[in-house]
Amino acid sequence: MSLADHFTINSASTSSFGKEQNSLLRLNGPHKVTYQANSTWDCYVDVAQRPIDMDLVLPHYRPRHQPINHRLNMFVGTEAGLVKLRVCRNFSRCKFYLEVQASMSDVTLWLPSDFKGRIQYYGKAKFSSGFVNRVMQNVHFTGDDDTDATDEDCVVVVTNGNIMFRMWDVQTCAPENPQKETLKRMFSCSKKAPETTIDWDFLLED
Repeated sequence: MSLADHFTINSASTSSFGKEQNSLLRLNGPHKVTYQANSTWDCYVDVAQRPIDMDLVLPHYRPRHQPINHRLNMFVGTEAGLVKLRVCRNFSRCKFYLEVQASMSDVTLWLPSDFKGRIQYYGKAKFSSGFVNRVMQNVHFTGDDDTDATDEDCVVVVTNGNIMFRMWDVQTCAPENPQKETLKRMFSCSKKAPETTIDWDFLLED
């Protein structure tokens, strides 16, 4: 991996010096993900002891210099601190690969409602009602030996903490409405999440 790989979004680096410098970086709010012609990763964030709460905003068009079949590659890593990532996409033809390495941290991911591809995770996972209603039918869960197809979306999560998959609504350009999606799930025949029950945690949220 070239040096440029460590200086995409937020100029994040995997070196110890780079991680110290990350204390000055803003790891919350929206961040536009753009094609990096000279880098393996189009978005690379790696921090040591800080929480991450980011909106990864994918481009709504393909830049002229970006190959037609290019899939945006994103990496987010932390050794401690909660991880919350929302993948915001308005252009369904913009495929992405997202890898999250979170050590012992809990991870919450909002994936676009038009997600279509594979998910591979290591840890204990739960699925929100919105995810089950709108995303689950287009997901196949895979293992280490499965082949990754570059013409589809792909998410890999590695953590010893808890994982929550939620839905980012491409129609409203906002995270799912937990109450609305739970009611839909209760009174419809949505596909069930694997070995999970309805998540009522939204009743405790502000």
